[in-house]
Order: sequence, then structure tokens, then C-alpha cells
Amino acid sequence: MGIRERLSGNEAVAYAMKQINPDVMGAFPITPSTEIPQYFSAYVDNGEVDTEFIAVESEHSAMSTCIGAEAAGCRAISATSSCGLIYMAEMLYVAASDRLPITLAVSCRALSGPININNDHSDVMAVRDAGWLILFAENNQEAYDNYLQAMRIGEAVSLPIMVCQDGFITSHAIENIELEETEKVQAFVGEYQPEHSLLNPKESIAVGPYSTPVYYIETKRQQAQAMMDAKEIIKKVGAEFGQLTGRTYGLIEKYMMDDAEEAIVIIGSSAGTAKEAIRKLRASGKKAGLVKIRAFRPFPAEEIAEALKTVKAFAVMDKADSFNAHCGPLYAETAAALYAQGVSGPKGISYIYGLGGRDVRVESIQHVFGDLETIARTGNAGETYRYLDVRE
Repeated sequence: MGIRERLSGNEAVAYAMKQINPDVMGAFPITPSTEIPQYFSAYVDNGEVDTEFIAVESEHSAMSTCIGAEAAGCRAISATSSCGLIYMAEMLYVAASDRLPITLAVSCRALSGPININNDHSDVMAVRDAGWLILFAENNQEAYDNYLQAMRIGEAVSLPIMVCQDGFITSHAIENIELEETEKVQAFVGEYQPEHSLLNPKESIAVGPYSTPVYYIETKRQQAQAMMDAKEIIKKVGAEFGQLTGRTYGLIEKYMMDDAEEAIVIIGSSAGTAKEAIRKLRASGKKAGLVKIRAFRPFPAEEIAEALKTVKAFAVMDKADSFNAHCGPLYAETAAALYAQGVSGPKGISYIYGLGGRDVRVESIQHVFGDLETIARTGNAGETYRYLDVRE
């Protein structure tokens, strides 16, 4: 039986960290993720964990600390947001190419400039191709649950993993949450037993050596295969987590999609707002539905194509812009997924929304579905690159 509690998303993630009891945390504070290492450092100080907490001078050094620790055979964690994630960028690529399953909590926040400390997904989308597994949470419960699953997923395929939630919206808001008993958590996560490590006296290895053209592309091909293999691991771990807790997870979540004629594709906390809008539209006879992406890396192309193949029109909601004069990053990948799977029926549009913390209301989502209803009726998508709730 789970433990009922009321926690912010940041505290829920820090509590999950405490239950797992990792070996090393490299940390540098940045809003809105600062509370995560702050809570966790208190657990260290109180002797509630055995973790070596290393306070460094920058996010670049925080990730470098994790790389060194993980290469030595330790479980290593960190947390960051926004410009801190970008400051880590060089080392994110190093961690992925060295196949080190570091776990990084990200409280997503807009990037400068102009300076803004509120939520959008521009930080994670900026490093989406660094080679990390990426999970997104809709609410505090999912932030906690995703973290408990993350290490098993990353360690199974030897890739680092980001556990993302929306800054302030979930990171600081307090919600009812169900925690698992620590003994069950530790049994579920298991102990880290790396196949190779720098401190293994039985073998001599190099981590991060120079790779000539003779070998470089093969290492990248292996990374790509690990990302592909992660799809089944995420589903397997999500199913086992469901057996433990009653909360089962996959790559995506479908909401009222069985007979949907119009649908939106979305990531993060706005899915909750969208579900409320859909409930109201359904009450008035509209066949609206939603596809929420939980695993952004690996991208669930087949699952999304299968979910959207029978709708007449869909909108992909991006809390970040690619500034390509064409569409947002999530729309580009969704459109590519449909094309690759031979799904050509639905008309799609790209919506950029919520940048820098701009509020997204139920009425905002209903407006999107109004546009989709027109597209479904006329067969004309019109302008496919749109901004939502912006003063033109």
C-alpha cells in the first residue's frame, strides 16, 4: 500500500533520489530546479543517504563530476534547468557517447533572452539530439514515478536519461501524491552493476578516447541502436512498475482517442489542461482526443502514427520554437513519423504556445480544436505554422 503525501514536484524527485540512495551527486543551483539538490543535500547532511554530494562551481562541472563518477562505476545524478542545461551541453554529448547512464532531473524553463525564469521546453528541445533518453511528466506523481523508473531504463541500455517536469507549474506546485515504500523502491530499482568501469581491477579500459574516422561512425551507430532498444525497455519497466504500484506507463498516453476525429499531440503539464478541454468538448458532442508523449527520446514514431491514423485533423503543441520558419520541433518529428509509417490522411498543423510561461487555458485548447474542426470539415489546413494566444 502506497504512502499518501502532499509534495511539490521538486521535493517528490528529491525524495525519489533519497529512496534510491545513489553514490554521487554533482550539483549547481539554478531556478527552478534549485530545490532538488537543496532537499537532497539535507538528506545527505542528516545521514539519510550515503551519497557523496559534490557542490561545484558550474553546471558544466556538475555534469563532469557525474561523468567521472559514473565512469568509475558509481550511480551519479544531478539536476538543472534552462541555461544550466545549455551550459552542460558539451558534457551531455560526452556522457551519451561514453554510454554512461547518468540520471538528470530537469525542471524545464525558458532560455534567455530575453531573461525569463518561467516554463517552456526550449531548454530540453535545444539538446534533444545529444543522445540522452528523455521522459516528460504531466504532474507531480508522474515526475516521481518517472524518476523511479529512469535508472533501470538508462542502465539497461547504457545511456544517460533526463527526467523532465515543467518548471514552477509542477516543480513548485504542491499536489497529492502516492509514494512507495523505500524497501520496494530499492528492490525495484536494484543495484548498479556496470559491465565495465575504470575502477575494475580485472580490466583496463579507456573512457572517452580519441576516435578516428576508422571507428567514429560505428560508435554513433551503436548509440543509435541503444536508443532504438530503449523503446522496449521503457515499456517493460513501465509494465513492471504498474504491477508494483497500479500505475502503468508506456511511451505515449492516449486520451479519448478510440473514436476521435480531431486530436492534439502534447507534452508535459498542459496535457492536464487539454484533458479538461476535451471533457467539455465531449460533453457537447465533439469527438476530440489527445496523444500525450511521455518518452520524447526515443521518439515513439510508430505509436503516434497508429494513434493518429484515423483522425481527420490534428495539431501538435510545441512549448518551444525551432525558428525554422516552418514548425515546432515536436511537429517536425510527428510529421516525419506519419510519413515514415505511410499515414497520409490526417491534416496537421503546428502550434507554438506557452513560451516563457504564457498561460494556457482550457479556452485556449478549445480554440485549437475549433480550428481543427474547420480543417476537418473543409479539408484545408491553411497556415500550418501558428502561434497560440499571442498579441500580433
